[in-house]
Amino acid sequence: MNSISVRGLLGRGMLAGLVAGVFALVVAYLLGESPVDAAIAFEESHSHEHGGEELVSRAMQSTGGLATGVLVFAVAIGGIAALAFAVALGRIGRFGPRATALLVALGALLSVYVVPFLKYPPNPPAVGDPDTIGQRTTLYFLMILLSVLLSVAAVILGKRLAPRLGNWNATVAAAAAFVAAVGLAFAFLPSFNEVPKGFPATVVWEFRLATLAIQVTVWTVFGLVFGHLAERLLTPEAAAQEGKGASRATAAAN
Repeated sequence: MNSISVRGLLGRGMLAGLVAGVFALVVAYLLGESPVDAAIAFEESHSHEHGGEELVSRAMQSTGGLATGVLVFAVAIGGIAALAFAVALGRIGRFGPRATALLVALGALLSVYVVPFLKYPPNPPAVGDPDTIGQRTTLYFLMILLSVLLSVAAVILGKRLAPRLGNWNATVAAAAAFVAAVGLAFAFLPSFNEVPKGFPATVVWEFRLATLAIQVTVWTVFGLVFGHLAERLLTPEAAAQEGKGASRATAAAN
């Protein structure tokens, strides 16, 4: 793949990430703000410190701050995923741009979020010991790194086993190896249970489900939008056919 195509994919990946971020922002606002407000209320009711002035108002956090965080994140991961797509296209099977984009998005969702989520699920405000935040952050990013590396290793293993076992058996074997390796990582890495006494369990799970819904939205929308844009870039015939179809529809309408 030439450098012009890679640059084109990078731009389209960031654009697809922006579109995905808009959808994720709606999900974050509708599903995530309620448990965050409940957690903040619990924290304030149990806090022994009063009279402090907050640097950023809650209204700003839930609007401008939320939008900035979600959109910047989505654009950034869109660019990174586009580069991963450029590497994966034609190397993970006989898949076209749309299918490859969806596979990359699914792989990213599982390795970057779902697997680390199962070991170190996110917590709302007021949950977690401030003294362990550095350790918890380090272990979370270590889990992401391990998950991504194990995912890549599983893909390589599947491709090497395919000539001997066939595609289906090789895929099952690679998936089983991935699950076993992740299970070992889960067993050896420390866990944390720092939910304060009396904190509503429903708030914790609503917050965690909201974060999961946000990630699913980001990667699903990204895979669909980027797959469409990548196909138009890499397969000019598809774009031409689409343009002809739109022209016929317009002519018929007139």
